[in-house]
Amino acid sequence: QAEEPGTYKDLTKAIQNPLDVRVLNLGKQKLTILPKEIGQLKNLLTLNLWNNQFTTLPNEIGQLQSLQELYLGKNLLTTVPKEIGQLKNLQMLNLEANQLTTLPKEIGRLQNLQELYLSYNQLKTLPKEIGQLQNLYELNLYENKLTTLPNEIGQLKNLRVLELTHNQFTILPEGIGKLKNLQELHLHDNQFTILPKEIGKLKNLKMLSLGYYNQLKTIPVEIGQLQNLQQLNLDANQLTTLPKEIGQLKNLKKLSLDANQLTTLPNEIGQLQNLQELYLIDNQLSSEEKERIRKLLPKCQIYFE
Repeated sequence: QAEEPGTYKDLTKAIQNPLDVRVLNLGKQKLTILPKEIGQLKNLLTLNLWNNQFTTLPNEIGQLQSLQELYLGKNLLTTVPKEIGQLKNLQMLNLEANQLTTLPKEIGRLQNLQELYLSYNQLKTLPKEIGQLQNLYELNLYENKLTTLPNEIGQLKNLRVLELTHNQFTILPEGIGKLKNLQELHLHDNQFTILPKEIGKLKNLKMLSLGYYNQLKTIPVEIGQLQNLQQLNLDANQLTTLPKEIGQLKNLKKLSLDANQLTTLPNEIGQLQNLQELYLIDNQLSSEEKERIRKLLPKCQIYFE
């Protein structure tokens, strides 16, 4: 029987007591088909289908009007039914590690959605309706096949975390500058050659990661406008220098510049009074230059090798 009132791990029992079920945990049960009777669980709050072998979902999933959390990660889904847009109370949708190439535009109807996890899929584009998710807090697109984002991404006024690591971006849409509440922007391992100056508009950004296998040769001077930035990662790019505006990042605690082509750093680096860690491994700094940097930042832990 149920462990706690309303919590079930057995699909058959759950369907026999449809209005009693609040939480249904069916993770790791090697299930291949979800019966359409699932739609009768009108009081279901959490549905966990993690780590099964579903290739499709029944349209009846849209009848779960009370649903707040839907875990669908580690399955074999190639599409999501458009009925998903009917889940008006959904706050968290996890679709990690499937085989999705697109999302239905109806995803934009999930007005209460706060967290959307889409890592480890095959997404090449996102529908522009993604911009309608006014309560979205975190959008995770780690390891997909994205080359760009719709400009409507800038409408996500409440977005705090945008995870775009391991994709195929060469440019960011200008709309990115409208994400006034963004605190973390992860752009590791893409194909950027330039950063848009709009990046300077992200006034609440605390973490910006642009390391590994991007091809940045310069950083826009607007970087200096990120007054709340605490961590900046620019590892493994093609930087030969930094703009003097880097010195304006008064709250910066960690600056990572490993594996670039730096021969010098601007004097203004000495203005980073809160800098605790500076990584400069695998650059082209002379011993004199290293000594100069040490004197500019006497309190900072500096890693040259």
